[in-house]
Amino acid sequence: MLRINDVIIDLRTVGNKFWLTEIVPVRAFVNGERTDTVSGHKYVIALPERNLEKIGVKISGPQLLEAPESGFVEVKFDNLELYFYWQNNQPQVGARATGISLVNTKA
Repeated sequence: MLRINDVIIDLRTVGNKFWLTEIVPVRAFVNGERTDTVSGHKYVIALPERNLEKIGVKISGPQLLEAPESGFVEVKFDNLELYFYWQNNQPQVGARATGISLVNTKA
């Protein structure tokens, strides 16, 4: 039987533009307990093609960009992937990538 965790969500679902609004450290868990060790970062993205809905994109390792001081900056991701996960017995949509960079908006 196909499991929901095996379903890959099409990236067209979120559109083609990604606006970085904030960056939040992701803490590692050991034996189900959260530790003080930072294992990666969640880049909170507003989706202009989805009425500015937000999604957090997790990237393991050190912080790769600085958070915008106000507003947002447009970014692009390396190997962006959407997936389902369960929280409080409800399906949620998560995102992960291997890299992030600023979109050059200057002509």
